[in-house]
Amino acid sequence: MLLNVNKDPLDGSSCALTYDETEGWLRATWRGYVDEEEAMRGAAAYLARAAAVPCAYLLNDNTPLRGPWFDSLDWLARVWVPQAAALGLRYVAHVVQADRHHDVIPGQLPAGGPFELQVFEDVAEAQRWLRQCRPAPVAGALRR
Repeated sequence: MLLNVNKDPLDGSSCALTYDETEGWLRATWRGYVDEEEAMRGAAAYLARAAAVPCAYLLNDNTPLRGPWFDSLDWLARVWVPQAAALGLRYVAHVVQADRHHDVIPGQLPAGGPFELQVFEDVAEAQRWLRQCRPAPVAGALRR
């Protein structure tokens, strides 16, 4: 279910936030060249939507992203991380850009933070990890 799309009309870059009802997680998909302002708008949109659709799991997909990641990692650590955690975020699967195979986020966010962050090069691996983070179903319970 599409929750929000922030799109830059000048270059077509975007951040789409969806809720995967089957998997039970939010997914942020970043595309194109995202500048600092656009990245902050996308991250703020996540917070607004997460308040309406609380979810412990986030798949942050950067595979279609191009160019350098935005410079406000300090803002992420000081503002976004505490707010996202307060909204119930507990597990983040962060998939790096397809053209980079590394990411600056793990080195910039404080270790032992309020949620578990794992970095992946492949979306399927990230999805498998998020599935493993979910609690085991109770015997006899119906799954929604």
